[in-house]
Amino acid sequence: MLNKKFILLFIFLVFLTGLIFAQELKSVRTLEIDGAINPVTASYVVRGIEECERTNSICIIEINTPGGLDISMRKIIKKILNSTIPVIGYVYPEGARSASAGVYILYSCHLSAMSPSTNLGAAHPVMMNDSGKTDKVMQEKMTNDAAAYIKALAKKTGRNMEWAEKAVRQSVSIPADEAVKLKVVDLSAKGINELLEKIKNREVKIGDKKIILKPDAASMKKIEMNFMEKFLHVITDPNMAYILMLIGIYGLIYEFASPGAVFPGIIGAICIILGLYALGTLPINYAGLFLIALAVILFIVEVFAVTHGLLALGGIISFVLGSLMLIPAGYPYLQISRGLIFSTAFLSAAFFGIIVFVISKNIRKKTSVSGKNELINAIGEVRETLKPKGLIFVLGELWTAESITGDEIPVGEKVTVKEIKGLTLLVKK
Repeated sequence: MLNKKFILLFIFLVFLTGLIFAQELKSVRTLEIDGAINPVTASYVVRGIEECERTNSICIIEINTPGGLDISMRKIIKKILNSTIPVIGYVYPEGARSASAGVYILYSCHLSAMSPSTNLGAAHPVMMNDSGKTDKVMQEKMTNDAAAYIKALAKKTGRNMEWAEKAVRQSVSIPADEAVKLKVVDLSAKGINELLEKIKNREVKIGDKKIILKPDAASMKKIEMNFMEKFLHVITDPNMAYILMLIGIYGLIYEFASPGAVFPGIIGAICIILGLYALGTLPINYAGLFLIALAVILFIVEVFAVTHGLLALGGIISFVLGSLMLIPAGYPYLQISRGLIFSTAFLSAAFFGIIVFVISKNIRKKTSVSGKNELINAIGEVRETLKPKGLIFVLGELWTAESITGDEIPVGEKVTVKEIKGLTLLVKK
């Protein structure tokens, strides 16, 4: 009997100690993942979680993403799993989605939530080789690795492991209400304030530490991307990276065509460097990139060589094919807009078409400048006073010349050749 009382007392003391030493968190900070997950997104989220750790705040990540790069996703997950404060993943606002890499991130969070009319899923990994085709062996390896990874996350956070594996192997998706029923996520909330109410008094265990959530809506602050993160996030959008490359290409073409302009060349070089940085964060197909580089070479040569548009036509074809191949088809959320590609091709065709037309017109207008015709309207300089005959220097030679008007023209005066009479040039002052 004494032993039972002692055991009960011990359990009570342990429980009381847990309550005493459980930490309460009131301060709230929010982050936002909006768009494809890339190195800039990962850097921002890691910085945001570190700020939450410094301020001892609950971290809420609002998620609306079609997916992203595996390396960036794992960097975010690593930070969440090693965080010293609770991280809550929240698919928000209504109509948002957390697909592909977003599923893994949500599964890694200490608590997860979805707003109504949102969906989660389609986490099957994609592996493409440089030709844009699926490598089946590597695809199978990646799928097995991804399935094991998400099962480990599900086991750690106590969420539905079976559905998680289906999301990877079968690309299944699930709406918010079903996700809560199947314990894929912890709860559903219409907005941030409702989310804060629903997580109030929840206990989260991080390592050996128990944390009781007491979120205070008045303390909530949003951690924004800084200027450089916003700038890099904008240019790493595939369409923006493509536009930067185009500006860079045409800037360099203009500089080559008009040496000494300087400004177009500088802007072009800067845009190309930024475009290459942005493409470096994307899963690009190098065959597509080489086709675009070939197009640039053909465009530049067309400016200097009169090929009646043949090189420009080849460049446009190469440019369109390279643009279509640049992002492998397995990354639908990173594709360059087809409208942007074809409108650019049309403008390029129009631009070089105008150049070819102007050059051809000028060629047709030109008259022969050999023999006597070369002397007509040529300007010379009097070397021996015309009285009215004398000598002039024109086109690198001395000629006998005679003033048409009969006036005396002194040495040093400029004269224009109007006619040729035998070996004598008839000139006018």
